[in-house]
Amino acid sequence: MTLRVLQPTPEHVRQCAEVLRAGQLVAMPTETVYGLAGRALDAAALARIFAAKDRPTFDPLIVHVLVEPGPRLPQLSGLVDLAQLGEVARARVEALTAAFWPGPLTLVLPKLA
Repeated sequence: MTLRVLQPTPEHVRQCAEVLRAGQLVAMPTETVYGLAGRALDAAALARIFAAKDRPTFDPLIVHVLVEPGPRLPQLSGLVDLAQLGEVARARVEALTAAFWPGPLTLVLPKLA
């Protein structure tokens, strides 16, 4: 494991993205603490996070979503079980993401199995 402290330059962000794509972890500052980042859809990366934090696997993790231009709800389709959302819940998620993304917004939604 290589430990490096990087300044938030475009090149360093690109390097961190490559590390994450390779299934490795990146530590990064958040609003209040340092977080440990890994790809949410990569089972091996998730296992590394749980092991590094000595955290039980039943304890949920926070997932940050990179928002692309366009409709927001389809961007959640690989993470969220959209079939469990009723019509009202789906409309609320669409309205909230349209109003607040990109930007900080916490949603508690059913994950894909």
